Amino acid sequence: MEEKKALLIVDVQNDFCPGGALAVPEGDKIVPILNKYMMIFSKKKWPIFASRDWHPKESKHFKKFGGPWPEHCIQNTKGAGLHPDLRLPKETILLSKGMDPDKDSYSAFQAVDAKGTGFFELLKSSGINGLFVGGLATDYCVKSSVLDALKHVFKVKLLMDAIRGVNINPEDSEQAIEEMVRGGAEKMTLQELSQYEKNRKPGR
Repeated sequence: MEEKKALLIVDVQNDFCPGGALAVPEGDKIVPILNKYMMIFSKKKWPIFASRDWHPKESKHFKKFGGPWPEHCIQNTKGAGLHPDLRLPKETILLSKGMDPDKDSYSAFQAVDAKGTGFFELLKSSGINGLFVGGLATDYCVKSSVLDALKHVFKVKLLMDAIRGVNINPEDSEQAIEEMVRGGAEKMTLQELSQYEKNRKPGR
């Protein structure tokens, strides 16, 4: 079966970048690389999805209400905005998650589009079976999204040059990558993408 690809950009939001409420070290460094991936996907007319945390002011996700995290990505705040240098093509489908105050919602598969349609349903209705995944953070939302994609039997390419981790413990990102690869994800970089396309045989 021919692989029909989509790009998933996970939570590249102001609060997860330097200066934000829950900054991922060097989280902004992946933005120029993601822009290059988006150019490739847009040129080939492959779908692009961008997820975002879109939390209410009160959420069990936050320390203030018994959760693990400082308040971040609260709906309609600057911190919840996507990084200003992220050049999303106009056809990008925006996915929102974390609206339920009782759920953590790390995975993009818990997100919905503007009409309330779930990410899984959007992928299936478009016949997409291959996901290229980059964004923030490697050890949380990227990992959860990738593992859910694998559980739903999508082929997953993990964009190694376009992810960064929180690393509460120094090994967290490394262990997350190992877990994703063990589950069936393949590592890929921007340089390897063109080579991958060149070598890909029809029907793969």
